[in-house]
Amino acid sequence: MHPQTPPTPPPVDAPAIREPRHAPVAHLIRDGVVEGIHYGSVVVLGTDGAVAFQLGDIEAACYPRSAVKPVQAVAMIRAGLPLEGPLLSLAAASHSGEERHLTGARRVLELAGLTEDALRNVPDLPLDPAVRDTWIREGRPPSRLAQNCSGKHAAMLHTAQVNGWTLDDYLDPAHPLQQAVAATVEDLTGQRVAQVSVDGCGAPLFAVSLHGLARATARIVTAAPGTPESRMADALRAHPEMASGAGRDVAALMRAVPGLLAKDGYEGVQVAALPDGRTVAVKISDGASRARGPVTAAALVRAGVDPALLTAFAGAPLLGGGRPVGHLRPVPALDFPTFPAPGTTDT
Repeated sequence: MHPQTPPTPPPVDAPAIREPRHAPVAHLIRDGVVEGIHYGSVVVLGTDGAVAFQLGDIEAACYPRSAVKPVQAVAMIRAGLPLEGPLLSLAAASHSGEERHLTGARRVLELAGLTEDALRNVPDLPLDPAVRDTWIREGRPPSRLAQNCSGKHAAMLHTAQVNGWTLDDYLDPAHPLQQAVAATVEDLTGQRVAQVSVDGCGAPLFAVSLHGLARATARIVTAAPGTPESRMADALRAHPEMASGAGRDVAALMRAVPGLLAKDGYEGVQVAALPDGRTVAVKISDGASRARGPVTAAALVRAGVDPALLTAFAGAPLLGGGRPVGHLRPVPALDFPTFPAPGTTDT
């Protein structure tokens, strides 16, 4: 039997469904003038799980999108998913559609005695622009395997197969698999789900607070060795490109900060957690990825990470006429102390 995580108190009430009271989290500055403002919310947890820093609205209900995939994968491990290493990392992936991702998803299906036809995610072209362009040049059509959530869906099917559950309806919120996922979301976040929707890939999506998402991630990284949570954390940290792709900022962040677990999600969501439980969670209200990375890096500095490890994630310079004229920088409240080197154009 696998080691069990100590029981936690019953989840508290669901977070309120309201218009989030976001605050400014990043400024786009051109020659000293604030040209644009990104709003959002940020929470930093200390090693004791208490809130060490917050900005904006960390308690309103929000959809964590793919940032919750490690939690979904923990639910599958608890239900008997037998994957390890790179294939387990792929189970929590928003992958780029590289060949290793397609090969891995096929392998997970093969282990379950299934083929790509069993997948119920939305067909798509690969997420990575270069890989997508290659597919288009070669005339390859969208496929369920190439869609960035295929690893998660293959793992869901494998979990259902291990338990003898029905396969065709594995995405139904009433299916035993999705009930197990919902229970794990509530267990790890410590709060009841506020709303159930459908993610872009077709899987059920559970609304929790940003604070709850941070708590869940902290519990995953601090779990005892051998537990489902620890197995998930180990797989992601050892194989970050399997959960994302070559050149992806989330994989680069995990490589840059020793022991860090990080996961991004659509609509500007990001979580990142250190092995001792220090955790940050970020939501950019307009969904902009250009703000997500710098704000996450600034929050990690707030959590005590050496700023020298995070310079590459501080934000690209703003160019005008080919020369740097400004930058996107987290607001002063986040106190990010360094600037990136010029290079990326954002005009």
